[in-house]
Amino acid sequence: MSIAMKKTFLILIIGLLAFEASAQKERKYIREGNGYYTDGLKDTAKLDTITFGKAEVAYRRALEIKPEDFHWQFNLANSIYKQNKAEQAASEFEKLIEKTKDPIEKTFVYHNWGNSLLAQKKFDPSIDAYKKALRINPNDPETKYNLAYAMKMKKKDQEQKKKDKDKDKDKKDKDKDKDKDKDKDNKDNKDNKDKDKQDQNKDQQQQPKQDKISKQSAEQMLKALENDEKQTQDKVKKAQAQKANRTKLDKNW
Repeated sequence: MSIAMKKTFLILIIGLLAFEASAQKERKYIREGNGYYTDGLKDTAKLDTITFGKAEVAYRRALEIKPEDFHWQFNLANSIYKQNKAEQAASEFEKLIEKTKDPIEKTFVYHNWGNSLLAQKKFDPSIDAYKKALRINPNDPETKYNLAYAMKMKKKDQEQKKKDKDKDKDKKDKDKDKDKDKDKDNKDNKDNKDKDKQDQNKDQQQQPKQDKISKQSAEQMLKALENDEKQTQDKVKKAQAQKANRTKLDKNW
């Protein structure tokens, strides 16, 4: 789908003041501008921004001679729009709204202002501009078509934004669930570590404790061992002496 653009004022100037050099230059620039603009419209397969740029230059030269001419200002705004300079064109059309009282001219301005706003995806302002044009000329088929197209594009844009919002929400929810799972895993790991530590402490508590003895008890035990060892040695010596005596008595020399 494409939006309809109101035609440029291709006005032929009758030379009432042909003797004036400025008027001759004005007509010359307007003819050039109109010629370039018409040439730019010939190839519908592409947008000839170079040719429309030449039209803009010509219209600006005409406006240097006659700055307040509504028609040349309107044509200038159209040539800017045709160069894909929608924001600049919108500014030019907006300036023209209060510069004419003619209802047809006013509807043209509102219509093309709506186009330049729609090209920037400013749906609500463009819809408002088309509606203002239709209040003046309710039966204009081009403006009706552009209004319907703008409303359709607005709805499509809202649906896309909703999809993007839902998609973003789903992503955030998934990330949130991942964080929850990660926190749960970390908690489980911590619980397991705490349990292992508790089991280790429990095992250590169940191991038999070594009895601690005092220094005095240790000395007593050592003395008792020494006495036992002395008594054992005395018994051995006594037994050896008895054996030696028996040996002497039994030996026959």
